[in-house]
Amino acid sequence: SLCAAAAPNLSYQELKDLKKANVLHIDVRERWEIDRFGKIPESINIPLGELMEALQMDPTEFKEQYNQNMPSKSDPVVFSCLAGTRSKQALGFAMSLGFS
Repeated sequence: SLCAAAAPNLSYQELKDLKKANVLHIDVRERWEIDRFGKIPESINIPLGELMEALQMDPTEFKEQYNQNMPSKSDPVVFSCLAGTRSKQALGFAMSLGFS
């Protein structure tokens, strides 16, 4: 399930359309889940347990760790997980850090 503040649930097709508009897609599943079930193209994997720390990193450190530019607090970001629970938690974490 996918979660965004404006639209709490997105279909995979809606996500594909959003990705064309340079939305950063963060998959908050654990690494073993990515290995077992596969990676969504052009997403970056930041397990939920690392997310708070990752979103507060120095941008250079973020780029080194995740091979992606760190989102600014106003950049569009979509979180996904397996069932929607962790992506909702991720959204709460991001908003608590000032992401809009």
